[in-house]
Amino acid sequence: MSHFADAVRDSWADAGAKAATKAAPADDDLDLFGDDDEDAAAAAAAAKANAAKAKKPKKVVIAMSLVMLEVKPLDDTTNLDDLAQHIFKNITQDGLFWKTEYKKEPVAFGIFKLIVGFSLEDEKVSVDSVVERIEELEEFVQSVEIAVFNKI
Repeated sequence: MSHFADAVRDSWADAGAKAATKAAPADDDLDLFGDDDEDAAAAAAAAKANAAKAKKPKKVVIAMSLVMLEVKPLDDTTNLDDLAQHIFKNITQDGLFWKTEYKKEPVAFGIFKLIVGFSLEDEKVSVDSVVERIEELEEFVQSVEIAVFNKI
């Protein structure tokens, strides 16, 4: 740059200033880092989506329990298969769900006990009422005990 005359160098400064003033409006259109308005719009959309999620009703959680009962027969002549089917068919109510499988376990002297299970909705069914209804079968049942009681 030192080889050019002072007048030539001064003209460059004037040309640079003129070019800067002409290019200034074009610089407003060029946004290299993204538009702040778009960021604000995205944030507003995210806030709206979160508000919509908050307004949706939450799923109602139903409290459930799993119960296993030991049903002891009156004597060794009681047919446990028939007793199990009788219990499954006749002891029903809303919120009580019998497991269709049952087990026979030996107690003593050739007598077996019946293991039956069910799940229930805690708000609708009382375990004690189910036990009482099975014990009402006095011609077949000696006693009923709760073997397992778990919240699901």
